[in-house]
Amino acid sequence: MLARGEQVIGVDNINAYYSVALKESRIADLKPHNGFTFLKQDFADLDGLRKAVGWAEIDRIVHLGAQPGVRYSIDHPMAYATANLTGHLAMLELARGIKGLRHMVYASSSSVYGGNTKLPFSESDAVDHPVSLYAATKRADELMSDTYAHLYGIPQTGLRFFTVYGPSGRPDMAVWLFTEALFDGKPIRLFENGTLLRDFTYVDDIVAGVLAVLDGPPAGERPHRVYNIGNNKPERVTRLVEIIEHATGRKAQTINEPMQPGDVPATYADIDAIRRDHGFEPTTPLEEGVHRFVEWYRGWRGLPA
Repeated sequence: MLARGEQVIGVDNINAYYSVALKESRIADLKPHNGFTFLKQDFADLDGLRKAVGWAEIDRIVHLGAQPGVRYSIDHPMAYATANLTGHLAMLELARGIKGLRHMVYASSSSVYGGNTKLPFSESDAVDHPVSLYAATKRADELMSDTYAHLYGIPQTGLRFFTVYGPSGRPDMAVWLFTEALFDGKPIRLFENGTLLRDFTYVDDIVAGVLAVLDGPPAGERPHRVYNIGNNKPERVTRLVEIIEHATGRKAQTINEPMQPGDVPATYADIDAIRRDHGFEPTTPLEEGVHRFVEWYRGWRGLPA
């Protein structure tokens, strides 16, 4: 957005769920750009949020903040109530107070599909039985957004992300965890012998999709849409391990464990709707995306090429 001349305000509370240094490095990459302002602010604090951004003339919102992680939600449920429920509602209230807001795009998750066995996952599928609290909060966000679109006419689009990875990504995701384990000579934990299927989606493809959607707000009496945004090509986790082995030049040691509470055997995005409405088309194969991540990771850790 900065590259195309937008004025952007970044909001984040920089919490310690994962490396603060990593979060600060992302902000440092953005600060040299003209038109970027960073505000250290918890968006779940509505009064504080309003005061922090009150000076700005905001016309669009891209709300990607949340407490992520399926497994973390098992032991830390209140963090999800604060960030994902109160936080999303605060963003809706902020949006409601902005006259003429053109669009709010927000992050949902493939986790809302729960234990659905029909593949690929389609937006028309039932999403009434989440298998983790994280998934339940994301589905609640969709419902709150739909209500605000109905009551106040706020144009909104929810995006159900499918296993996003890439440079500067989250350290609790498989691509990072496996790469780190190989470089450190530690074993990789594989659940269900690595047979789980994941629709790994490279960050550049996600960004292209977010921008395309942002530029095309929904219309009508209830201006709210929800789309899958994924690679549309699920891969076994064992295949991910093979690609990381090739990219790092190291052989993985593995430990098999049973599937974890809140996890699902497969994710697979049907992207027909977002392709039809916004021209979204992922272009990055898993091999290429993982190699890009590994090269970034070497630099992040200061490892030799």
